[in-house]
Amino acid sequence: MIALPSAARADTVSDFVGYYQNAYAEGRDLIPGPQIPLDISSIASRLDLQTVSPKAALSGSAFLGADGDVIKLAGVQGCLSAEPLEFAGMPTTCAMISLAGMTATLDEAKAGAGDAFPCHVFAQNPGRPTVRFAECFFVENGAVRSLSEALIRKGLAFAARDRAGRPVSPEYLQAEETARGEQAGIWANGQFTHPYHPVNPSTN
Repeated sequence: MIALPSAARADTVSDFVGYYQNAYAEGRDLIPGPQIPLDISSIASRLDLQTVSPKAALSGSAFLGADGDVIKLAGVQGCLSAEPLEFAGMPTTCAMISLAGMTATLDEAKAGAGDAFPCHVFAQNPGRPTVRFAECFFVENGAVRSLSEALIRKGLAFAARDRAGRPVSPEYLQAEETARGEQAGIWANGQFTHPYHPVNPSTN
């Protein structure tokens, strides 16, 4: 799609974004997971930052970059529930809160970085569009913040778990528990049910 002539790109990108967003609003995340296990620890040993300019949110944990690649945030999972719930006095769904939260947080991150920010890419899936799995950063009030942590901390997404139910990034589980304790974002709704099973401490 990105290879089309520039005159056709605007509508094509808009259609592309709308296709993913509409599916997500219905509770379907069309962005595949990584084809290989992600080595999250690599960020501490060999940080390799690439500048990314986001175009639009595609889901509660992914966005389209200006280069046509999809950036899927590692360690975070947007809410996929399409069950009706009330949020800030308005009827909506958990998926819509998560999608709107990604959009708003991207805008905040871009505002402090001139429409672009650095991301550390862990891996990517080939194909069109290419999906890159990354951790992204932005500056807020003079401090560097993780985009994933910001979404979780605001109660707009969750700490992603592996198949055994363990958090991919333990520090994000702490951010989730803080958001839950403060009833931030989605956690403000007493009827909301967490999408993951409780983490089993005995799981190896």
